[in-house]
Amino acid sequence: MTDSGPVHVIGATGRSGLALCHALTARGQTIIPVVRSLSRWQATGIACPARVADLQGNADRLHAALADATSIVLTAHARHLPAVLAAAPPQARIVALGSTRIFTRWPDAHGRGVMEGARAFARSGRDGVLLHPTMIYGATGEDNVQRLAALMRCLPILPLPGGGRSRIQPIWQGDVTRAILAAVDHPWDGPHSMVIAGGDQVTYRDFTRHVALAAGLRPRPVAPVPGWLLVATARIHLSGLPHIAPAEVRRLMEDKIFDITPMRMQLGLTPTPLTVGLERTFVRRG
Repeated sequence: MTDSGPVHVIGATGRSGLALCHALTARGQTIIPVVRSLSRWQATGIACPARVADLQGNADRLHAALADATSIVLTAHARHLPAVLAAAPPQARIVALGSTRIFTRWPDAHGRGVMEGARAFARSGRDGVLLHPTMIYGATGEDNVQRLAALMRCLPILPLPGGGRSRIQPIWQGDVTRAILAAVDHPWDGPHSMVIAGGDQVTYRDFTRHVALAAGLRPRPVAPVPGWLLVATARIHLSGLPHIAPAEVRRLMEDKIFDITPMRMQLGLTPTPLTVGLERTFVRRG
């Protein structure tokens, strides 16, 4: 979105939404936060008035909050895209966050909601893009690498399905923010869909090693465990251990590798190396 007008940010108090608001204000852009809780927004400390609307509530309030919008970023769950499309002015361009969970063999409610939003966006004919990030790490309040580090603090050996040979391509939160900023500036023609991912393709075994070193831990040896056994164990929440859902275990057994050429070419984004992103993540929280 090439003009420099205000950006309506829906979900401005969430992890990606708040990071985006800080980045937009840092570059002098006017933001109009659209939030469910005014007090939660005020607690962020960003001196900017917000508009209150519930994506699952009164449609009139959402319509009023977006009445003057020309540039909308939806950082809340993509299942809300139909409501946003219905409330947004026809000329408003839209950038939204989806998820690469739409490509999994084991879709959950999160992934199915993203698929519904993606279908609605594709049918809308709107100018804009739905960005599908891989696993995001490094956001304030994010618990992907933090749960893994907590697990390694509890266990001397890591049980991983197939020995952790499946490959992943995690993306640092700072790069997600940069991707959204670039998408806001891009002159989209019609609805587009794009995967955003890190540049490093690593096995889950190697990922645990990188996380351990960044967290100041000794890397844990990996014990290959049948996937069905870990799925069954995940149904039991053991006290003192971070909770991992069965669907998460299943997704550990599939490669999650994507072509990021469109991200590089259209958004001009070179992703941060994994070791650098993890170092920044744990230094900030240390």
